[in-house]
Amino acid sequence: MKKGYKRLLMFELIIFIVLILNSFVWNILNRYTIILFLIALLSLFKYLFGFEKDNHRFTKDIILETIIFFIIFFMIYYLLGVVIGFARTANYFTFNGLKTFFIPIVFFTFLEEYLRYVMMCKAQDEKMAVILTIILFVFLDSTSIIYYTNFDSTYAKFIFLSLTLLPAICRNVGFSILTLKVGYKPLILYQLVIGLYYYIFPIVPNSNEYLTSIIQFCIPILYTYRCYKFLSGDHNKDVERDYHKKRFIPFTLSILVVLGVVYLTSGYFHYWSVAIASGSMEPKIRKGDVVIIEKIGNDYSKLTKGDVIAFKYKNVVVVHRIINVVKDQANYYFYTKGDANNKEDNFVVEEHMILGEVNCKIPFVGLPTVWLNKM
Repeated sequence: MKKGYKRLLMFELIIFIVLILNSFVWNILNRYTIILFLIALLSLFKYLFGFEKDNHRFTKDIILETIIFFIIFFMIYYLLGVVIGFARTANYFTFNGLKTFFIPIVFFTFLEEYLRYVMMCKAQDEKMAVILTIILFVFLDSTSIIYYTNFDSTYAKFIFLSLTLLPAICRNVGFSILTLKVGYKPLILYQLVIGLYYYIFPIVPNSNEYLTSIIQFCIPILYTYRCYKFLSGDHNKDVERDYHKKRFIPFTLSILVVLGVVYLTSGYFHYWSVAIASGSMEPKIRKGDVVIIEKIGNDYSKLTKGDVIAFKYKNVVVVHRIINVVKDQANYYFYTKGDANNKEDNFVVEEHMILGEVNCKIPFVGLPTVWLNKM
């Protein structure tokens, strides 16, 4: 083994020991302190080994492929939200989100991916150094979470394994090899999008731990595969330029369609849609129809007998017709009935239950959603 590799292994071994101690003994590398730690590592690395320039031929092409990859991912992910529902993001454009998450993620991503790149450039011809580099970055991504994980709890072990360790292994194995082919810039873009979309988008699909673990496990594998597939192909600049131009219009139209679907199904805007899952309102509104609901705010006086309203009863959205309205000194109370039902509903709809007034319907569009929910 060459002297340079021995120095690299000693450098990585010292980092590895620090991360082990931070994971199991003391936890001082979190948010901003880990940024200072990475700056110190880069400074020391430059002093010992120097930096490699990023002059990869396909960097710009892979950046474009990364953008296309995420356009497809978010279109599929947000369409999935039509079935599983949406949730507001807690730190969407807040000062706390900026200070606690956004700024640390940006700095950490730039520093981590550049450190990965320069270390892999030095380690690429030595298998042991490559393996140790990958393990080191897996620990770097997991160190703070390891410290706070209760390994006596089976559920905590599952969450750590599925949401932290397995995604970190997949990501770091793929990226540590990929950085030698495409440089660090496309990987920075990938990490920023994955790390920050939750703090940039006002709503996200309401996925549980199981679905989140599947997504976090599969996405880096699919991204690495897409990059390698691009790199293994024949490349002609004029052909590629025409190819990307041809994809621009379909992608733009697809994005607009998905944005429209999300707007109508999320429930966080003035108009939204609901797929009808029962036949209680037939024949006017049938099972599988989609109804468009207009929120009415606090103006309950506009709702009268004969109007069709959407309201929430026991966490289920119900679309029924008003058959009577009663008002006391402060509040309105609504009596409702499904057109196909023999009896009126055995409960009174109060103001806080009302979601909005049904304005129109789109026949049969909601059948796939109804089928998926049943499954």
